Amino acid sequence: MTRARFVIASLFLTFLAATTAVAASTEEQVYAIARDLMCPVCAGQTIAESNSTLAVQMRQIIRERLQQGQTREEIIAYFVGQFGEHVLATPPRRGAGLLIWLTLPAALCVGLVVLRRFVRRPHDGERPAPPDPTPLEAEQIARELREMD
Repeated sequence: MTRARFVIASLFLTFLAATTAVAASTEEQVYAIARDLMCPVCAGQTIAESNSTLAVQMRQIIRERLQQGQTREEIIAYFVGQFGEHVLATPPRRGAGLLIWLTLPAALCVGLVVLRRFVRRPHDGERPAPPDPTPLEAEQIARELREMD
């Protein structure tokens, strides 16, 4: 009888460990997807970060759809269908989203060119010579030098 209890307890613990591992894996997947979706009612928060009622509901929908066997892409497509592309935490690399992706590198390049052009100091050999003084300025300089003696 004790051997039967040991086997049953072992099976139960194995089942419990497997269920816990699957649940942990599912929760990791839920939060991985939730980090890629913005909360429609929160300013600047993903649904992984937000505790709003809608964010909690969206995480539950993700969980249910994962349990139904849907892929990450199918789940994200579902939310894009419900809320539009602005629900994506990362803008798509096409259309207007492509403009966003290209703006930062373009601004960086322009900034580097401007920085190089206006901040760069000329080397000693590159400095232009000062212009020669006009006759009036030369006379004034000579007069001031005589007064200093």
